[in-house]
Formats: sequence, structure tokens, C-alpha cells
Amino acid sequence: MNSDRSQVLVPTVRRQFDARAARFADHDALVRETGNRLIERLAVLRHAPARILDLGCGAGRGRAALQARFPEAQVFGADLSEAMLRADPERSGGAGSAGPWRWRALLARRAGPPPWAVCADAGRLPWPDESIDLVFSNLMLPWHPAPHEVIAEVSRVLRPGGLVLFSAYGPDTLRELRAACVRAGVAARPMPYVDMHDFGDMLVTAGFETPVTESETLRLTFPGANALLTEVRALGANPRADRARGLPSGRVARALHAELDALRDGEGRIALTFEIVIGHGWKGRPRASATPGVATVAMPPPLRRR
Repeated sequence: MNSDRSQVLVPTVRRQFDARAARFADHDALVRETGNRLIERLAVLRHAPARILDLGCGAGRGRAALQARFPEAQVFGADLSEAMLRADPERSGGAGSAGPWRWRALLARRAGPPPWAVCADAGRLPWPDESIDLVFSNLMLPWHPAPHEVIAEVSRVLRPGGLVLFSAYGPDTLRELRAACVRAGVAARPMPYVDMHDFGDMLVTAGFETPVTESETLRLTFPGANALLTEVRALGANPRADRARGLPSGRVARALHAELDALRDGEGRIALTFEIVIGHGWKGRPRASATPGVATVAMPPPLRRR
């Protein structure tokens, strides 16, 4: 696991997502696509949960999809950012728009988070032990400083036989932008995304059976450098304590734009890679032991990696 994640601070994550919440829905196409892929996986996994937790639920778009798929289930949500919980998932339009979303946002701000959600750190959840049947988490883990603690906490709240299904960014994410920053002399310290094999090891350590991790590559294209950088800033933040502060100088910014423009394809667009790690695992069931007062837990089989 990359030790650089020690520089990622939970309060910084909260502040940065609070600041992006109002316009997050304008730039969440990748989040929606990944969430849809996770929902499709549930049909293959054949799980019938009664209590579901959408971990890192944001404004609740994923929760709505989960409720539609499991109409009889109770679906809860948790997010570190209260502003994200209050945001309108269907909002559209620029910051200066005067559409109905602005009134909904004002009402939500007064009302606080919706009744189905709590504002909480994913590493310290308020649910009791063995109280949830399915934990669903779409692109939340990349922003937590200790994803292994989150996986362990998920194991704690899951009932035996419960399922965790998650997505995260892998190390190849933004590789074109990272390389362009180096060539342009940008003093950036990008997020250290976790490899899928490390996620698999976390699942095994936390007691999940038959864990599976795999990686998919998605490529988004943009009409120019400005659009690309705007999308990257809106999708998430860099909560590292040692991140570069402020904007690069005019000379460095121009050099970065030039490096990105050099990546244009035959249609004049710039492609950006996102490595999406998808993983799932079933919480092991304790088995009775021949020794009184001792429980035996089935160890997981070797990790399957695709």
C-alpha cells in the first residue's frame, strides 16, 4: 500500500467536497457511469439484502438506484460532506442560473441532510455491529486516508454473509495529466490511488470470503485543456496535506496547456484515462468449534484477480 496516503486528511476532504457540492451534479457523468456498472453487478451477485448502506452516497443518486432495485429494503446513506448530502442530484445549469434548483438548494440547506442519511467518516460509522446486509460504495474510497480502516469498518457493520461492493480509482487514473504536469514543471503532488491487488489484500485481511477485484479502463475526451482541467477539479479534490498550494504561475500554466494540447487526437480532442477498480467480497460466517467458548472463522480462499 502506498504510504503517501498518510498525507490525506479527513477534514480537508470534507472541506473540499463541501466547496464542490453545489455544482457536483454538473460534472458527475463518470460517477454515474461507474455507479450504473455497480448496480448491474448486483444482478449477477444474487443478493437479497434487507438493509443497505450507500457509503459515500453524496446527494443520493446511488441510493435511489438501490431502492429501485430492492424496493422492499431499507436503504441508508452516509457521506463525510453534509453539503453533498444536501445537494440536489438532478441539478443542472451554471452557477449563475436562476432555475428551480437554486430554491431547492436553499430549502435543503435549511432542512439539513435527508432523514435516510447521516454525515459520518467512513472509518467510524454509527451503525452497530452486524446490522447491514449490503454495503455499496461508488468512488468514495479514493478520498479516504485509510481505506484499509474503511474496509475493516464495513466488515464490522455487515452481517455474516453480507456483501460489500465498491469502486475506486486505480493508479493509472489521470496518467496523461500527471505526465503533462511533469513535463510542464508543475509542482503537483497528485493523489496516490490504491492498486486493485492492495484492495484485494484489504478484503482478505478484513475477513471477506471469495474476494474479487478487477480493473477497467475508461477514457473521457475533452474539447480542450480548459474543459479537461475544469472536469478534473470538479470531480474531486486533492486533500493531501503536502499538496501544492495556489495556482501555477502564468508561464507554468501556459506550459501545461501546451502539453495537453499536444495530446489532441485526429478529431482535436484530448483523452484522459480513468482506471476503475471494482471489488466485492462476502463477509465470512463464524463456525461452531469443538472447543467450548471458541468460535472458528472460515478463512477466505486465495484471492481471485482478473
